[in-house]
Amino acid sequence: MVELKPKGGTAVNIAQSIAGLIREEVWPAGYRLPTVRSLAQELGVNPNTVSAAYKQLRDAGIIDTDGRRGSFVPEKTEILHTESAVPQGLVDLASGNVDRRLLPELPLDLLNGYHLAADVGSHGDSPELMAFIRNWLRQNTGIEADLMLLSGSLDIIERALSQRCMPGAKVLVETPCWLPLLPLLANLRLEAVPAEMDEEGAKIPEHTDFSQISAVILTARAHSPTGVCYSRERWQAWQRVLAPHKTLVIIDDHWAALSLKPFHGMEGFANEWIYSTSTSKFLGTDMRTAVAAGNGNTLKAMKKRFSLGPRWISKLLQHITLQLWQRLGERGLAGIAASYQTRRQKLIGRLQRHGIHVPGQHGEGQHIWLPVHNEAQVIQFLAAKGWAVQSGATFNLSKQSAVRITIGNLSEHDCETLADDIAETLSASGKAVY
Repeated sequence: MVELKPKGGTAVNIAQSIAGLIREEVWPAGYRLPTVRSLAQELGVNPNTVSAAYKQLRDAGIIDTDGRRGSFVPEKTEILHTESAVPQGLVDLASGNVDRRLLPELPLDLLNGYHLAADVGSHGDSPELMAFIRNWLRQNTGIEADLMLLSGSLDIIERALSQRCMPGAKVLVETPCWLPLLPLLANLRLEAVPAEMDEEGAKIPEHTDFSQISAVILTARAHSPTGVCYSRERWQAWQRVLAPHKTLVIIDDHWAALSLKPFHGMEGFANEWIYSTSTSKFLGTDMRTAVAAGNGNTLKAMKKRFSLGPRWISKLLQHITLQLWQRLGERGLAGIAASYQTRRQKLIGRLQRHGIHVPGQHGEGQHIWLPVHNEAQVIQFLAAKGWAVQSGATFNLSKQSAVRITIGNLSEHDCETLADDIAETLSASGKAVY
């Protein structure tokens, strides 16, 4: 029989009773919970007991509290879509996808000698792939640390934050930031603290008590969405400001294998750190394998938790990843990197000739970030010219008006046409140039 009212004499019991009412939809989305005082009176308990129960429910994301509205059952979103749908007929510069034309072909002999795995209980990391990655990391980043394989960069960040941060903890993120980060933090019940980007990386925010920051997420190179790469001076400034604190440092280096810029190393961080990179930018999402390296207990906890669920990344995926990565080699990766960089610089250069400044002009990666005065109007005008670009407001806590342009579907000739269309669009919308 479904209960119609909350029951219990302890905070835990009351929280469980309310969670059941919400789960059974006796209290639907939008339902306003009784005030702490009225529910305490009804149950015959101290108001502090009900207050503690409400806190447990808030921390678990089961209820929300909003000032005068009090506590209420939040709306439920089954699937979170962070990217805009691209209307048919437009060139897709919005979805953030890599250039399909640069992905390697699957050779016919790729699976020669491979046998599908049947073992359940053994450790699933390919010794050959792990040895290759260790050597690659050592040569390209200087990192020699404990490793694990996961499904993607977001998977690594989520697992690291889940192991390290309690609900309500503060996490410092670059702004604008990688699009999925803010929804992820909200889902984990973590508070995002912004660090504004400039041409050298994230600026260290003034008046921030870093003893209260549980984790910091920094993008070493090809920052998404601006393309900014950290200068050595800014990297070292972050090392100095974080050193006195127990903050977990998470480094997203998703562009590492394609980067033409130096990596400034992890040895300067006195903090515990997690380094993350992925194969998705040069092998595509079907072959996405992510590498997490770490120097402390958080990575160990991530491994332990992973062993209770997936246990390992598909051995078939690991085999193909190793084969394709080896066959691409340094020359193949350099060719992919050069293609992106040529188009990025061509687009930026043409925009500059129109008098349009682009943040991250000396950076790299697959995105252009363009602040504008009227985001909706710019998106509409560019759509009329055949281009679909991504709204920028959701990339940052300040809701800065901007658009993100992904260059993967552009040819070199397209870069010039797009820049001319952007210039015309900005002029028509009030010369929204920063």
